[in-house]
Amino acid sequence: MSGFAIGAKIRELRIKNGLTQEELANRCELSKGFISQIESEQTSPSIATLVDLLECLGTNLKDFFNDKIEEKIVFTKDDYFTSEDESLGKSIKWIVPNAQKNEMEPILVTLSGSGMSDQHDPHEGEEFGYILEGSVLLHLGDSVHKVKKGESFYFEPKRVHFIENTNERPAKLLWISTPPSF
Repeated sequence: MSGFAIGAKIRELRIKNGLTQEELANRCELSKGFISQIESEQTSPSIATLVDLLECLGTNLKDFFNDKIEEKIVFTKDDYFTSEDESLGKSIKWIVPNAQKNEMEPILVTLSGSGMSDQHDPHEGEEFGYILEGSVLLHLGDSVHKVKKGESFYFEPKRVHFIENTNERPAKLLWISTPPSF
């Protein structure tokens, strides 16, 4: 494999996917410093770490080492990436791992009883959500909207916003942001 710059190709894919080193590190449960070292060829990732990195970047080993990368269209549970934050009582599942390079980013969010999403600052674009289980409170600036199973929400994120589950039972929703902001 001499001459193949793994770090440079990781960096190229990360930028193509619109991710910062910190965002990629968080999705792969690595440190930003380690991502920086990989990209600058100061260290090489283990095969397992490389597989995790590539999964978060929407590709795999075969395509990574192949000059011709085919666009993935169908994603299965094996492609999903999950991040959990027990302190907030939330789990996020990126169901289209390479969505950062697209115009929208869909995620599945599960909020435990009394769980909540991160607070999101205002940004350009649009956000849509569909409640699959339970109900949530959508905090949008100073207003609060109750959204129940089978209902949806849609707004331009011009104010600080987050979602909260005030019930004891978990809530699950499909949440889509344009441009990608999760």
